[in-house]
Amino acid sequence: MKVFRMLGRSIRDAFKSVFRNFSLSLASISCITITLVIVALSVIASFNVENFTKVIESDLTIVVFMDNDSTEKDIEAMKKNIENVKNVDSYTFENKEEVKEDMSEESEVFKAVMDGWTKEENPLRDTFQIKVKNIEKIGNTANQLKKMDKVAVVRYGEGMVERLVSAFSSIEKVAYGVVIALVVVTVFLIINTIKLTIYSRNREISIMRLVGASNFSIKTPFIIEGMILGLIGAIIPVLLTTFGYLTFYQHFDGYLFTKIIELISPEPFIYQASGIVILIGIIVGMIGSASAVRKYLKI
Repeated sequence: MKVFRMLGRSIRDAFKSVFRNFSLSLASISCITITLVIVALSVIASFNVENFTKVIESDLTIVVFMDNDSTEKDIEAMKKNIENVKNVDSYTFENKEEVKEDMSEESEVFKAVMDGWTKEENPLRDTFQIKVKNIEKIGNTANQLKKMDKVAVVRYGEGMVERLVSAFSSIEKVAYGVVIALVVVTVFLIINTIKLTIYSRNREISIMRLVGASNFSIKTPFIIEGMILGLIGAIIPVLLTTFGYLTFYQHFDGYLFTKIIELISPEPFIYQASGIVILIGIIVGMIGSASAVRKYLKI
């Protein structure tokens, strides 16, 4: 019960301190708000890059062209071989007549040419379209498929795929690095701002020490105050994240520049991003206050 009473008193004192030292609190809130706006933008960008990478990876397909003299028995054997490859997620099969129909539907020119082909004259090949589990191992999987019987050609965008995956991986790392760097900067700013608040209340803390207040009872209100400042500072970034991203998404119809770059659907993404921003604000405010109290006052 004593701990709960102390905690309740600390929360009350923290709220009073925020309004009593309004100018310094406003400075802390402003620092948090400005930095969290940039953090929110970085979070949105990093999540969308990750989503775009996953969409691209899900569309990447290995196409296996069979020999022209492949029989139904060869096709069945190939299906079993594909199923035994560990990195294969799924596959579809089209015989050359189905390939012909698909190509005819895509272009009037193809249709005009292919309509004259009989089944025996059709030069197209039976094909397997294969999705992989791990895109980074797509090259090894393609090499395995090339070695199988009755396989004529294997294509998956050699070279380009590896460069694409490497580029997206680098962009993701940079985005996450920016978020982490901004959080560190925010902590630094809050520590220095709260030091001013603590300095202005140095006499008050000295009196608390003289009357026998414990380190815990002195530090707790400051830590809670930092959490409150972080929460208040996160309000504007959260509003910008929620309404800004929703407007941005609707303006571009869910795509950025081209339909290849698909944006994450606003719901539930905006709530997740807002939750991350609020959590960062609270944790950063708490760490900033705790660090300022510990380092500056040497409690």
